[in-house]
Amino acid sequence: MAVSMYPISVPVFIKHLNGAAGCMKKAQALYAEKKYDETTLMHYRFFPDMFSFARQIQAMSDHAKGCTALLAGMEAPKYEDNEKSLADLIARIEKTVGFLKSVKPAQIDGTEDKAINIKMRDRELNMKGIELLLNRSMPNFYFHATTAYDILRHNGVEVAKRDFMGAA
Repeated sequence: MAVSMYPISVPVFIKHLNGAAGCMKKAQALYAEKKYDETTLMHYRFFPDMFSFARQIQAMSDHAKGCTALLAGMEAPKYEDNEKSLADLIARIEKTVGFLKSVKPAQIDGTEDKAINIKMRDRELNMKGIELLLNRSMPNFYFHATTAYDILRHNGVEVAKRDFMGAA
């Protein structure tokens, strides 16, 4: 059975980005009710060498928009990574979802064998579209999504798998 790249990429990113936004809305409600300082959550990390909560959400956004743009042969929107509140992070997710929704299936389908070149600080990665999606972008996206979810849970936000999954 042939794989169609669009249905295994963009809708999956959108579903889980929306799930993250829903989880953050629950965090907003809890922090407002308890009069907690949101900045403690924004900067929370499990260990000193790990990304903060805010950076986990930023990384989710970056992997989703970056992969989609590379596959579609377009420039990914650039965000400043300057979010200071949960509302700012939710707005970033909404911008990312808006970008993803602007990409049409025809721009992504058929990119399984597309040569992708990613220039990093100290190296270059060369791979095919399917490798980018399944071996780099999706695992990174889920890693950051899971870590952000776990930080919320650890900080008392009552979210469950249904929230993480972006269920309606």
